[in-house]
Amino acid sequence: MKTFEHDGLELAYLDSRPSDDAPTVLLIHGFASNLQVNWVDPGWIKTLNEAGYRTVAFDHRGHGLSSKPHDSAVYTPARMANDALALLDHLGIERAAAFGYSMGARIAAFAALEAPDRLTVLVFGGLGIGLVEGVGDWDPIAAALRAPSLDEVLDERGRMFRSFADRTRSDRIALAACIETSREELSPAEVGSIEQPTLVGVGTRDEIAGSPAALAALMPAAEAFDIPGRDHMLAVGDRSFKAAVVGFLDRNRARLR
Repeated sequence: MKTFEHDGLELAYLDSRPSDDAPTVLLIHGFASNLQVNWVDPGWIKTLNEAGYRTVAFDHRGHGLSSKPHDSAVYTPARMANDALALLDHLGIERAAAFGYSMGARIAAFAALEAPDRLTVLVFGGLGIGLVEGVGDWDPIAAALRAPSLDEVLDERGRMFRSFADRTRSDRIALAACIETSREELSPAEVGSIEQPTLVGVGTRDEIAGSPAALAALMPAAEAFDIPGRDHMLAVGDRSFKAAVVGFLDRNRARLR
């Protein structure tokens, strides 16, 4: 694992390439996760490398091996999107596909609006129309992360994310700060201005993300993929989703040169 500095923070990243001229996929993980859990363990790095793509992934601020400030003001989607673009700068990458999952998809959308000429192909996983309409009340999740123990958490979604944070040995106070300010939504008009080819993949049992078809319908060059039988947590490693993403990237490979 390597690190780079941006916005006063040290951010950990991974850079894996099958060849020197392989097109790049920038991987942006979800809330309370990290690059190992979101991308390495489910086999995404291996899958994309074998398909001929360079993979660049990083731990968000507040996550994994990156710096973990406890100030919620530093976790806006715009600032986190700038971390992603700063990594491309650090590595000298001019153009890439951006693939984000859940919160990572939100960050990818903000980054795509900021730098459409650099992020020329997009994949949003685990986030559908929730990018516009919101994904429910997440205040109980912040409370669950700050609770002294899991036994004191009664909210079902709060228990799910608190358990996940405990399992990944995360800094729960940093995550609580992150969830308070990283949920900013985009307007339909803003989403409609995303002109890059975009694949929106959501599990058919995902009760968080919202409809992928409804989000794709707002964009001029987007398509939806239903990940069969998967909920929010299990969809990320689904084989059919991997095949759909690789096929989508292959069809748009010329845009990554």
